[in-house]
Formats: sequence, C-alpha cells, structure tokens
Amino acid sequence: MGVLRSIRARPADIDAGLDDPCGALLRRAGRGDQSAFAELYDALSPLVYGVVLKVVRDPSQTEEVAQEVFVELWRLAARFDGTKGSAKSWAATLAHRRAIDRVRSEQAARVRQDRDANQVVREHDVVAAEVESSLDQVRVRRALTQLSELQREAVELAYFGGHTYREVAVLLDVAEGTVKSRIRDGMIRLRDELGGVA
Repeated sequence: MGVLRSIRARPADIDAGLDDPCGALLRRAGRGDQSAFAELYDALSPLVYGVVLKVVRDPSQTEEVAQEVFVELWRLAARFDGTKGSAKSWAATLAHRRAIDRVRSEQAARVRQDRDANQVVREHDVVAAEVESSLDQVRVRRALTQLSELQREAVELAYFGGHTYREVAVLLDVAEGTVKSRIRDGMIRLRDELGGVA
C-alpha cells in the first residue's frame, strides 16, 4: 500500500515542481512569467554553456549558441512535458543540438569557401593548361611536317592512333622492324625540332 501511495504522489510532486524545480520554472515561463525564466536562466546557464563549449570549442561562438538555446527554451517553454524528462536534460539536449548545428554550419561554410577558392585556382589552371596544350599542339604539328611521309605516318599511327608496333606494321603492310626504325628516326627528328635534349 505504501508503494501505491508513493506512485500516486509522483505526478503531483512533478506538477508542484518538487522533483524538478527547473521544470516548474519552465512551465511558469511557458505561461509568460519572465521572472521564472530569469531564474531558469540563472539555474541552467552553466549547464547550457558547458554543453555548447564542449562541442563548439570557441568561447565567443559558445555564447551566441547558448543565447540561441535560451531563446528556443523561452519559445518552446509551453510545450515542455515533464513526463518525458527533466528540464535540465531537455535544455542539455537543445544545447547539444544547437551546438552540432553550429559546427556543421561552420564546416559547410569552410568547405564552400575552400571549394570556391579551389575553383578559381582550377579555372586559372585549366585555362593555362589549355593555352599551353594548344601551343604545344601547334609546335608538334609544325615538327611533324619536317618528318618524311613514311616517318609521319608511322608516328601518327603509333602515338596518335594508339596502335602497337605490330598493328602499325600490319596497317602499313611492312615489317615490324621497319616500323620500329621509322618511328625511332621520326621521334629523334621530332625531339630535335621541338628542342628536346638528347
């Protein structure tokens, strides 16, 4: 019978705020009691600040996030349900969520800034590479005109066509050794035309 009495007494204790004084303050704040909210702020600010600081690790941002948490507590105070947990645990959960949101937001901003910075560098690099490639192509085309017809044909099939020596030999209907000689001689001539080192 004593157990039943204590079970029956618990909801009344919770409503009276005996087990959760912060819960009672939060319920009063939910009805618009600003002095109750001021007391709640004094009681919960060390907890909220500590939770946020552990996640955010920047004191100035921690203060901002803690302020946001208390604004949210004031806004949601009327929805507080003491049967689902204490006001302290609810405040700690809100603080943790807000802190995680801030960290994610900061990380996303850094990623965007890095991506944008890399994009500018990459665009410059792409343009420079395209210009360089274009100039190289002009030089190579000019150098190819200095090769004999047989050398140019063998080099183009091997290097631009992607064929092996054997495939070039079949395509040109000549011996594989002949193809190797034409390509070797053509490459030496190209190197000399393009200013390569022997």
